[in-house]
Amino acid sequence: MADHREIITKAVVAKGQKYTQSNHTISPPHHPSSILGCWAINHKYEARKVGKQVEIFGSFDINVWYSHHDNTKTSVVIEKVDYKDIIKLKYRDPDCLDDKIVSAKVLQQPNCVEAVISKKGNKILVNVERELLVEVIGETKVCVAVYPDKCPCDDEEDDDWVEELSDKEFEEIDPDFLVAKDDE
Repeated sequence: MADHREIITKAVVAKGQKYTQSNHTISPPHHPSSILGCWAINHKYEARKVGKQVEIFGSFDINVWYSHHDNTKTSVVIEKVDYKDIIKLKYRDPDCLDDKIVSAKVLQQPNCVEAVISKKGNKILVNVERELLVEVIGETKVCVAVYPDKCPCDDEEDDDWVEELSDKEFEEIDPDFLVAKDDE
């Protein structure tokens, strides 16, 4: 027998990461006087591999709390944003046999960096950031050493793993702890 074996296993065979900033224009029903708060929530996304890159299709809601009518009233305007990010794969295993599983992870949830009123005073301009990491999982070969006679780890004693109960501990064991009670 040879000294080595090739094992086929699943592993990360490609990776990619992308940071994105995007600008969005929101048209509220009233002319805003001031921006009181801005949040990006309800982020959802799906990833799929296309060639040597991964496409992320996602969406999130932008909620802007603003005052209007000369700061006498407040409202919240909500706008759903759909996006598509293309992430190039920077590391690729040349021995990959199958690479159809894509794992996407959000490093930075969509976050409102800035929200300002437009110069005309009728729209709200929002800047949002997000960052995603993708890993492509596929089958690849791993080479391992083979010990033809005996594995060096077999020489160690397993006595360290055995823990015996003392007589006192044995007497404290409740033999009925697994018995179901009729009251319950």
